[in-house]
Amino acid sequence: MFSSCTFGSEEFCRYLVEQRDVELNVRDNWDSTPLYYACLCGHEELVQYLLANGAKCEANTFDGERCLYGALSDPIRRLLKEYKRITAKAMQRDYYDHFLQTLLEQGFFSDVVFLVHGETFRAHRCVLGARSEYFTHMFQTKWKGKRLIALKHPLINPAAFAALLQFLYTGRLDIDVSYVDDLKRLAKQCKMGDLIEDLEAKCKQVYDFVSSKPGTCVKVLTLDPHGCQLQDDMAQLADCALPAELRVGYGELPFDITDNFPSYPDICFRVEGYDFLCHKPFFCGRSDYFKALLEDHFSEGETLATAPHIPVITLHNISRELFTKILYYIYSDDTELSQEDVYDVLCVADMYLLPGLKRLCGRSLAGLLSEENVLHVWRSARLFNLSRLEDQCTEYMARIIERLVEHPEFAELIHEDARAVKGRQENDSIPLVDEIRFHISSNVQTYSAIEEAQQKLTALELLLANIGLDC
Repeated sequence: MFSSCTFGSEEFCRYLVEQRDVELNVRDNWDSTPLYYACLCGHEELVQYLLANGAKCEANTFDGERCLYGALSDPIRRLLKEYKRITAKAMQRDYYDHFLQTLLEQGFFSDVVFLVHGETFRAHRCVLGARSEYFTHMFQTKWKGKRLIALKHPLINPAAFAALLQFLYTGRLDIDVSYVDDLKRLAKQCKMGDLIEDLEAKCKQVYDFVSSKPGTCVKVLTLDPHGCQLQDDMAQLADCALPAELRVGYGELPFDITDNFPSYPDICFRVEGYDFLCHKPFFCGRSDYFKALLEDHFSEGETLATAPHIPVITLHNISRELFTKILYYIYSDDTELSQEDVYDVLCVADMYLLPGLKRLCGRSLAGLLSEENVLHVWRSARLFNLSRLEDQCTEYMARIIERLVEHPEFAELIHEDARAVKGRQENDSIPLVDEIRFHISSNVQTYSAIEEAQQKLTALELLLANIGLDC
């Protein structure tokens, strides 16, 4: 067995990084073992190096937490907390993209199959229709009612068709440069002028790069998602799922397209007597709760009267207003939140196993922090396991600590946190207090800042002494 010193040496950590170079190039993501050892042994420079090369220290994960709490020094801990390589928005987008990519690759609950020169592609009418007017038209005319669609034209390349589907599902596109012309031809047939323009601009960019770097060879052309068009298109499916009586702002020609847009629903959720016509791929792919519900359901065999092929599930203990917010999040990865309903949405998101929506609520609550509500928000963050929001609350507490110590609720909160530490001894640390101390002391550089930090720490220590806690 390796000794802890040898196992965590800087040379060993760098060796682990070198062993992962190939894996890094393949998927730009890897476990935090090297980062953990670097943090544990106090190699600040190596921690910086690992973060810069793609290592992730994500809150609310085992690997992320062990890096943070195993860090040997405060500078390393501060580096982990402040490193902004991946923003919360980017992380949320990654989760949504992963869902859409998985939906395309695995094709669960697909309702149409394309056969292109011997290669099969499972897809979903609702997605293709929401993303392309051409597909909407074809599903209503030439391809109406067809489960298997064979595309036999000799100029349709399977690789180009696969790239087109990837773009429609994820907004991203990866294609071998030798097939770009085939894809442009296919995009022209599908009347996707914006895609053609993006391909031409990217080709010019690649050509200019290769021209300036003799000997360089680019084999794959990649288009990354930009803007919110993908989410806006998917939100159309949520628009169509809404009962006609609840469509606020719709119904005035020529702007109402939901009545004439075929969305091909395959499940109905009945909430307070209202029927929401939805899609299993989205609800099962986005929520383990709905996945289990739909897999174990249908013992009653209830179906929609106007469409007997669509099963009906009645949801209890949720209002139609809250379900509407859940609906838009599931389809578009975003939903409207207000100060009045954010806590209700947070509770429902927790019940329906929607961690991304919980994080969305957390960001909304972070923007509402005040001296009056910070303690309540901190309790909520701890209850719903929102680590980032919890950290934002303790940072806010640190800024107002000299006023906060006058609140009896704050003293009680510290007592509660102390009691929550299993097996805590009399002089053991208290997580809440440690976090506040950390934020008070971080980034203190000037003499005046040092004096201010010392005053805050003194106020906190006096409170601890007054309530009989030594930590």
